[in-house]
Amino acid sequence: MNKRTRLLVLLAVIALCFVFLWPSISWYGRTPKELQQLALGSTENIKNYAELKAAEDVRKIKKLDLSSTITEDYSWLKKDVSKRYKALDKKVPAELTWKDVLSAYDSELDFLTVFQTRYREEILKAKHYYENSVKLGLDLSGGMNIIVKADLDAALESMGDAVATENAADFKKEAMANAIENLSSRIDKFGLTSPVIRQQGDDRIYIEIPGAAQADAINTLIMGKGILNFRLVDMEATNQFKAYYAQNPATTFNAIGELMDPSIIPEDCEVFGEYRKDEYGLDERYDWVVVKKEIALDGQHVKSAIVGSDEFTNQPEVHFQLDSEGAVIFGDFTGAHVGENLAIVSDNKVKSNARIQTAITGGSVSLSGGFSYEEADNIKKVLQTAWLNVPLEVESQQVIGASLGEDAIRAGAKAILLGLGLILIFMLIYYKASGINAVVAQVLNLFMMFSILSAFNLTLTLSSIAGMILTIGMAVDANVLIFERIKEELRQGKSRPVAISMGFDNAFWAIMDSNITTFIAAIFLSQLGTGAIQGFAVSLAIGVVSSVFTALFVSRLIFDFDTDVLHAKKVSIGWGIKQ
Repeated sequence: MNKRTRLLVLLAVIALCFVFLWPSISWYGRTPKELQQLALGSTENIKNYAELKAAEDVRKIKKLDLSSTITEDYSWLKKDVSKRYKALDKKVPAELTWKDVLSAYDSELDFLTVFQTRYREEILKAKHYYENSVKLGLDLSGGMNIIVKADLDAALESMGDAVATENAADFKKEAMANAIENLSSRIDKFGLTSPVIRQQGDDRIYIEIPGAAQADAINTLIMGKGILNFRLVDMEATNQFKAYYAQNPATTFNAIGELMDPSIIPEDCEVFGEYRKDEYGLDERYDWVVVKKEIALDGQHVKSAIVGSDEFTNQPEVHFQLDSEGAVIFGDFTGAHVGENLAIVSDNKVKSNARIQTAITGGSVSLSGGFSYEEADNIKKVLQTAWLNVPLEVESQQVIGASLGEDAIRAGAKAILLGLGLILIFMLIYYKASGINAVVAQVLNLFMMFSILSAFNLTLTLSSIAGMILTIGMAVDANVLIFERIKEELRQGKSRPVAISMGFDNAFWAIMDSNITTFIAAIFLSQLGTGAIQGFAVSLAIGVVSSVFTALFVSRLIFDFDTDVLHAKKVSIGWGIKQ
């Protein structure tokens, strides 16, 4: 590989590392603390904040003199207003007044939506930076970690003969995926800050919750179970209720969500909201449905659920399979109620409201209702929560104080900076100008390590900081080997280009041998170890790869640059070296 190609490779690596590290730079260096707190909140809190802030801004604007020009604080509106004027084939005024701005929107709600969108996108952008940045472990940020054991054998046993022996492994895999999905939904609904929920081994779920959280509340969420059932819809009562609600929206329900006048619906019915996912990914009520209190079919009879499409219209459908008992119950019920609507109710929310076209027998059911593939996938997940009933048990729980985290961050930062600083000072003193080469390689080494941590969304802990500090020493060791080999060649009277070339060649296998054995050990530790051991091993493995690259590739390129571009004839590489 010639020097120009090596330079291009190095520049490409630096650019790629910068792209990977940009979310971390943006989150920790460019995002204000207030915005961080909002982004770390639950999605529901973000939605509420955006709505309240937008309403506050619109109220403030309505009180202004509409003939005045818009202020700098709202200059971002100009782009949207210009787009709307062009859509109406109207010329954009040179000086936009608030009257001009308001005339571009069809209604106050339309104007309000623009502000909500701006606040939402700003917070979600910061949230995206956090999700793709280097995370601070609980030992640095404080919080709680929990290990939950999923009893997959009990879940498999509860299915009886519904799952064939050869399909047991696939069943357990899907059961774990859905258990994690359910836990994520429950914890995020509670309003906690950016929980980390991932599978650990075959049957355990690891949960990290940064910040303060109540242990009892978390345990209740983990052990809680959703309720899913099928109920008949009373369309006449539904239409009557919606007409009543349109006239009395403020007095229909009390503070705890109960009807203030129960007589507006039949005694054998209940009223629930019909929900779909909004732009935040949260359940959003868009309609009301009155359903019978009597449960037509319990969700426990659902065996499996998949998303498909109609063979003629290609519209999304949800297909699910019932067990033998459920098939009989559902067949009799749908046969008696052809032409009526059937609702899927989950946690007192209507997730689907479909018409019964014909009696459904045999236990194979298809739902179609003009919904999108995303809505169909949500219905599938709702159904899966019923049949994949995985018993969960909290195995361990640890709470770490935030003050400990702050102390740990300061101690870790000091250790890295002090270690790096002392090593680099030694290299500059002992190896003179060539020490600059080692300094550049070390700085780039740390840059690459943090970039890789950010690229793979890895977590920075005290143990991983220890791995980084060890890597700094190992990376300098590679530079020492190379420099000493170069000094040997110079003592034999060889020229700068020859001494550098032979120095790198002679040191290559010594460096590779030591780093390969360390890398193998780190890989085994990362796979077999847990917790602090795993964090140390992962950062060590990353450091080994980056240090080899900087020592053999970057350091060589810097020497060659001095030789070919700066036309250096001698090597400043230590005391007592005569050339």
